[in-house]
Amino acid sequence: MAVLKEPVKIFIVQALACRDRPQEVVDAVRQEFGVDIPLQQCAAYDPIRPTCRKLSADLKKLFFETREKFDAGLVDIPIANKHYRLKQYQKQLERNSRNTTMSLKILEQAAKDVGGQYTNRTELTGAGGANLVPSGLGHFYGQSGDSNTEPDS
Repeated sequence: MAVLKEPVKIFIVQALACRDRPQEVVDAVRQEFGVDIPLQQCAAYDPIRPTCRKLSADLKKLFFETREKFDAGLVDIPIANKHYRLKQYQKQLERNSRNTTMSLKILEQAAKDVGGQYTNRTELTGAGGANLVPSGLGHFYGQSGDSNTEPDS
């Protein structure tokens, strides 16, 4: 097993706290720090698992604080939450970094998601942001609200 420096340990603990699988964390450590670690060594930094015996109190505290913050941003149905979707977009973007077309589609999808294009909210306001007050049912039937016009007889 490789002897890991403190920044690598912190990276592993935080990634595991964000519910990444150990294999994903191993790949991320290899890419980020250029260090190859075995899967078992990575899993040893997850205090939820029984293999985690020698983890320091500071790293355990960091794990649970990070997990709490991460879970506070998620709901029971992860795909319905923007934080989760953006994290998945980021993973897909990293996997498809050489495929320009796919990367652009992922970026477009993320921009639409962040910009609120996929919501069905409508904002109805009057001039200057004031509340919109309809006058009668004329607006519903397509008639102008001008009462000064007289019908042709």
